[in-house]
Amino acid sequence: MRELTIDAQITFHAIWAAAEIGVADSLANGPRDAEDLARHLGVHGPSLYRLLRALTVPGVVVEDANHRFALTPLGESIRSDVPRSMRGYVRFVGSPWRMAAWQELGFSVRTGKPAVPVVFGTPLFEYLGTHPEHAAVFNAAMTSITAMTEDAIVSACDFSGVRTVVDVGGGHGRLLSAILRRNPTLRGVLVDLPRVAEGARAFLVERGLSDRVEVRAGDFFESVPAGGDAYMMKLVIHDWDYERCIRLLRNCRRAMTPEGRLLVIEGVVPPPGEPAFDKLLDLEMLVLPGGQERTAEEFRTLFERAGFRLTRIVQTESNMKIIEGEPT
Repeated sequence: MRELTIDAQITFHAIWAAAEIGVADSLANGPRDAEDLARHLGVHGPSLYRLLRALTVPGVVVEDANHRFALTPLGESIRSDVPRSMRGYVRFVGSPWRMAAWQELGFSVRTGKPAVPVVFGTPLFEYLGTHPEHAAVFNAAMTSITAMTEDAIVSACDFSGVRTVVDVGGGHGRLLSAILRRNPTLRGVLVDLPRVAEGARAFLVERGLSDRVEVRAGDFFESVPAGGDAYMMKLVIHDWDYERCIRLLRNCRRAMTPEGRLLVIEGVVPPPGEPAFDKLLDLEMLVLPGGQERTAEEFRTLFERAGFRLTRIVQTESNMKIIEGEPT
């Protein structure tokens, strides 16, 4: 087990380094040798060769008899210009600041508190607000996650009878844009922090959807835009503790129409004995923002405390579930 763990750590750091310096993008047009690639990337040729050779072990690249390297289908996934690019997510997971927080997992387990304030002196989202270079990597990671799951989510979401969907904490709007394209009569409102909302406006212009989406900058713990028929949150609830989740959900309850619908898009922790990624991701929530992944019963309790009835949990063709609620 120790050897497997060490191998996994080395493999991940090699993939992270490749994503960070842009190896896959530079191999997009075909095989290249390490020296040619190093000149293009501005890095040390012999060391790049050693990295590329190591990346043949997990199958990210292949090396031919002339020491030229080419991407495999796995390696293609860390190109920045492919539809379901994982480059943003890989860069985030290997970010030095995130790794520094994870070094304090023991502190979080002992105290029940997130590690980010201990390491950096401020909570996660405040830290990102004052470190735009790290926030850019974080936002790119969230976009990567959406790219990997959006087809499954959009296919499973039913927006019949909905005129306006409010995307609470919607990031740059990738999921909302996919939903609007699937539902041409639907309009959207996206609300997020000012620094994120600015990126959302640019992204929606690029997608040709700015005339169908109103982007609002604000703090969703204070209020959310009123009048929506559906209020959607993807990977938002799991960032926060119980009391903050109640506050956010109550804001949605006050803002929505009487026939409104709540759509919380997250993983759901399965019963004991069932292995699931959500049980691992739960530690990420403990260490970074101080939130948690939740069971179906925990979601039901949150909904009831906030004035909703949990109506159903919809399985998608990804790890994401759609936890639906209606006002009580």
